[in-house]
Amino acid sequence: MRTDRLVAVLLLLQRRGQVTAVEVARELEVSERTARRDLDALAMAGVPVYSVQGRRGGWRLIGGARTDLSGLTENEARALFLVAGPASVATPAVKAALRKLVHALPEPFRAQAEAAASSVVVDPRLWGAGRGEHRPPPFLDALQDAVVRGVQVRLGYVDREGAATERTVHPLGLVAKGVAWYLVAGTVAGERTFRVDRVSAVQLTDDPVARPGDFDLAGSWRQIADEVDRRRTPVEARALCVPHGIGVLRIAFGGRLEVGGSAEDGRVEVVIRGSDEQVLAGEVAGLAEWLEVTGPPAVRGHLASLGKTLVARYDRDLDN
Repeated sequence: MRTDRLVAVLLLLQRRGQVTAVEVARELEVSERTARRDLDALAMAGVPVYSVQGRRGGWRLIGGARTDLSGLTENEARALFLVAGPASVATPAVKAALRKLVHALPEPFRAQAEAAASSVVVDPRLWGAGRGEHRPPPFLDALQDAVVRGVQVRLGYVDREGAATERTVHPLGLVAKGVAWYLVAGTVAGERTFRVDRVSAVQLTDDPVARPGDFDLAGSWRQIADEVDRRRTPVEARALCVPHGIGVLRIAFGGRLEVGGSAEDGRVEVVIRGSDEQVLAGEVAGLAEWLEVTGPPAVRGHLASLGKTLVARYDRDLDN
């Protein structure tokens, strides 16, 4: 990600007027040798940067500290700070440096640059097998542009049943979940989520987004994802788990596990969600060493039936 680092050096020069290789290395968390190479590369590329020798020397931008980032445009500034956002592939050091240097942007660019850095949330938890195309969906850039600019969108959409609709929405943010992208938007029916690869058309308008004052993209997505998870796993099994088995359950069930308080015998109360009673019984059957299911009766019944089947099938091997 050297390009991102070079632009970060430009921003550092914009803010301070003069920097040394040592300062650049410390700010961007690279070696001093790398910092010198980057400064030389800027000069060789035609950027108006020059070195000053001597005790108080360093690198400066021609024209002083307020040089307009060598013609950086509003769109380029916005794209730059997408690099600092959670969905980018830039290194943590580059992201941190860009976020620190946001105030070095010209004032007209600053608000949209900051909006770009917070316009995307990454959710690493997968739904299903996580299959799908790794290429970005066709209208992802246009939707991110609408989110950052804060303008409403005329959205064409095809739902999972194949029904095509068109509506005006208020884009609030984008979420990357595995290989899938989702748009979180306000509609006349309230806040809704749209899968971006089902978007068939995007037309930006000049009308501003009505954004709730307390809206938080990450918090909103957590609520959406939790609700989807609950719809996918409507059955709940209550159980008691020995304390040292909680880690095993977390690995086995992830977000489908809820850990409660301690019972009188020292075991921990837990709730495990699943798609149906029989499947859930099969999932917990191999955890009998740590877990005792206390309800509902349907899950306990499936466990008892499964136990009888296992004994009938394998007991003869124990006798031999």
